[in-house]
Amino acid sequence: MNSSLSAAVLAAALLAPWLAEAGPDLPTSRAVPGGVVTLSLGPSSQPPQVRHAGVPVLVVGDPIEWTAVLGLPLGAKAGADEVTVQREGAPARRQSFAIAPMRYAEQRLSVAPKHVELSAENLARHERERAHQAEVIATFSEPLPATLRLRQPVPGARSSSFGLRRVFNGQSRNPHSGMDIAAPTGTPVVAPAAGRVADVGDYFFNGGTVWLDHGGGFLTMYCHLSAVHVKVGDLVRAGDRIADVGATGRVTGPHLHWSVSLNRVMVDPALFLGL
Repeated sequence: MNSSLSAAVLAAALLAPWLAEAGPDLPTSRAVPGGVVTLSLGPSSQPPQVRHAGVPVLVVGDPIEWTAVLGLPLGAKAGADEVTVQREGAPARRQSFAIAPMRYAEQRLSVAPKHVELSAENLARHERERAHQAEVIATFSEPLPATLRLRQPVPGARSSSFGLRRVFNGQSRNPHSGMDIAAPTGTPVVAPAAGRVADVGDYFFNGGTVWLDHGGGFLTMYCHLSAVHVKVGDLVRAGDRIADVGATGRVTGPHLHWSVSLNRVMVDPALFLGL
């Protein structure tokens, strides 16, 4: 990417960091770390193949207008970035976009010491679970999602927002990669969109967990569950009960931790609610 193009792209981001909604079935486009970028790809008879840092990106639309829907990691740096676009019978090209800076708030929490200073046994368990969930999050399946607008999976107020920098017992940890919704134990958790159950487990940090695969690298995760009502491979419709709110794993009280993943990175679930 040449320097003049990089400067122009960065300037555009600084002048307009909050982008408009892309359409009724797409998430709100917000080009910040942890956000989502919708990139117009124009017309073609077949959907282009798009990659970002070597990872396939969801492409939706029709021959009149294709759109790439790209998730940006929380660790993304502000400035110019690009995707690679491959059309059938044509050489690959690069399409540029810009990432604007974003500063998230900080939260300090006190939890049981075993969830901060891990024993050798618990650390080994966590590493095994992290490797397994990395395989789940790499899922890229068909059919592609019919919509990327979601319903909130459980009623209630948000008790912790996406991107919050967490400090547990005085020790800094990774930013919060989902949305926490306060609700009593036993509150039904419903699927926010149609999908397939990709994973069910009981994990050290996440407690009772369900992953739904909505297609095209678009997945959602539900944690700290007290009960699970689905199994791997089940097909669910929007509104189907999949689990119940609980307080399992590393928690300070009952709530639902809800995450959304695109192209293997966690992004802000609020962008899919049209908020």
